[in-house]
Amino acid sequence: MFEFEGKVAVITGAASGFGRAFAEKGASLGMKLVLADVNPEALAQTVDALRAGGAETIGVPTDVSDAAQVEALAQAALDAFGKVHLLFNNAGVGSGGFLWESTANDWAWVFNVNVMGVAHGVRAFTPIMLRQNEPAHIVNTASVAGLLSPPAMGIYNASKHAVVSLTETLYHDLQLAQAGNAEGGAVGCSLLCPAFVPTGIADAERARPADLRNDSRPTRSQIAAGKQLQRAVQSGKLSAADVAEITFEAIAARRFYIVTHPGIMATVKLRHEDIEALRNPTDPMSLKPEVKNAS
Repeated sequence: MFEFEGKVAVITGAASGFGRAFAEKGASLGMKLVLADVNPEALAQTVDALRAGGAETIGVPTDVSDAAQVEALAQAALDAFGKVHLLFNNAGVGSGGFLWESTANDWAWVFNVNVMGVAHGVRAFTPIMLRQNEPAHIVNTASVAGLLSPPAMGIYNASKHAVVSLTETLYHDLQLAQAGNAEGGAVGCSLLCPAFVPTGIADAERARPADLRNDSRPTRSQIAAGKQLQRAVQSGKLSAADVAEITFEAIAARRFYIVTHPGIMATVKLRHEDIEALRNPTDPMSLKPEVKNAS
């Protein structure tokens, strides 16, 4: 069992949504917190609120798409607390619409945050955890969009599929690197795949860097995808706090796959059956009752 009290957690995307819920849960378990977010004002408010509740925490404004800033985050964690035991590579953004209508800026923005942000976190923190030679854990936030391929979500889907593969490979790499370790592999990892939950992901556009904004107006498919995402997110039956509770339980048990909405697994299974049968892909959104019940 992974023990939390007195340990150090680093959380990206910590000023809202899942990140803030992870921070609040970690604080309730007596963890020391290093919080990172691209929005310095919202980050400061989160840090102040947690400190007011007695948590030992620092905030480090960080754009996870920038390798140097993630490396600086790792150093700030070591400077403040000396070790890192739990890392949440959680920051994420989204963009919708037909694939051929998505711009190069759309691809760069989403992949820089969703994929390279996770990659930078793994690169910066895994060596620290391995050197410590004590229990540590990495949680990468993907999505059920990393297990399925809903229409009009192509860039987001592709980025989350990349996180799924990255994290599964990280699991195997850690097993190989720690083979023969008396701790039985002190550093572990988990893959978090939530479905629709009321968070700020539908409003992620506000965080897009100026140099990656589009000059053209959104297309009809992009407008429709944005509205659909807003409705889906707001319809979620689980809260971010619920997801945090499920996630910490999985970390304690050292469980790799964290699927917060088990009702979605029938649709995931159907996708796998499509692949095995070499038949055309089933649109997961055509199974609306199943998808809705999984939210």
